[in-house]
Amino acid sequence: MFNGGDRRDLLKQATDKWLGSLMEQAEERIIRRRFVRPPGALTEVAFLAACTRCNACVDVCPPRAIRTASSGEGFAAGTPYLEVELQPCVACPDMPCASACPTGALTRPEKIWEGYKLHVLELVPERCVTFSGVTCSACADSCPVGATALAMDPEGHPVIKAEGCVGCGVCVRACITSPSSFKLYAVER
Repeated sequence: MFNGGDRRDLLKQATDKWLGSLMEQAEERIIRRRFVRPPGALTEVAFLAACTRCNACVDVCPPRAIRTASSGEGFAAGTPYLEVELQPCVACPDMPCASACPTGALTRPEKIWEGYKLHVLELVPERCVTFSGVTCSACADSCPVGATALAMDPEGHPVIKAEGCVGCGVCVRACITSPSSFKLYAVER
């Protein structure tokens, strides 16, 4: 026999599971494509609800990396996104895109870049010339975050520091190999 606390716990678990499933279904209907959002973006559904498509973040982006989704993108139409393969985010320390956002769809964290990732970066050693004895540090030299994100080890090979790397894509573009010795993977929000 259940007591009152057990019933409440059971009902809460069932309700949480049902709501979670409902949210997943709603998200699948709302989100046609996963975009890489500018720094400081809320979760995708919250971002879509909060963003007014004002383009303030687009206007203040120093490298002009922020683009807007086309009219065919459903609820995401007109919202800002990054396509770092075309133009990487340069990890501006003052995050003008988030500072310019009037609605909170983009927010600047207390500590710059703390807990925020645009992408996850992976090194493909077989592509990297340093593993063939060639001296190169183009990736580490170009990293806007610095040695806390990407550094060279004593043997001269790149080392990604996951806790510091924001996945901005600058190193991918700076890499001298073709294809690049780095791969970027989207981060689920």
